[in-house]
Amino acid sequence: QVQLVESGGGSVQAGGSLRLSCAASRSRYSSYCMAWFRQAPGKEREGVAGINNDGGSTSDADSVKRRFTISKDNAKNTLYLQMNSLQPEDTAMYYCAAQMWCTIATLRESDFRYWGQGTQVTVSS
Repeated sequence: QVQLVESGGGSVQAGGSLRLSCAASRSRYSSYCMAWFRQAPGKEREGVAGINNDGGSTSDADSVKRRFTISKDNAKNTLYLQMNSLQPEDTAMYYCAAQMWCTIATLRESDFRYWGQGTQVTVSS
């Protein structure tokens, strides 16, 4: 079983920045593909950014390209999402997800077995 704990959410004004973190409980972190998803009230969960096991390949949703950056520190068992130029439409609960023994960055929910509890991001105009 893999436990994922997100942190770093909060409230910011439009144009501001936040960095989310997701700490994983198990070893062999270098084998994990990981991703960030988000869900706004009344909307379906959507993929934001994904990264492969060694951090060499990423996949970003069009809505966050050139604003959000996903990265992975295998030595610290931690996933990050640097979010810049935040907009009110970025307001959502953000979740990290993981899948072991994979090598391809993906934003498909069904590819991920392990999920965190989420951290709230609120952007005001």
